[in-house]
Amino acid sequence: MMKTFCFTLGLLLLTACCCNAMPQAVQFQSAPGKCCFKFYTRKIPLQRVFNITKTHSACQNQAFIVHTIKGIPICYRETFQWARDIYSQPHYTVGSGQQL
Repeated sequence: MMKTFCFTLGLLLLTACCCNAMPQAVQFQSAPGKCCFKFYTRKIPLQRVFNITKTHSACQNQAFIVHTIKGIPICYRETFQWARDIYSQPHYTVGSGQQL
């Protein structure tokens, strides 16, 4: 009787651990695009900016990715006012590919 109880309890704990860890594993695998780990701290000339996007919500650091006309992605922290201003410009739409 005691062996059955311990076995059942062990299986229940193992199942609980696996189920609890599963959403985190799926979250990181399903995050599209790039995440930022290093951030630029200076403004670039607006004529060099082609596009700006936000990082996926699953990224550890929320940020903006500014894509230059040469195709270089530059990361800015979400709190960097210059990037926030560009992102909120009314004529800009996410993924439009239109030059600002």
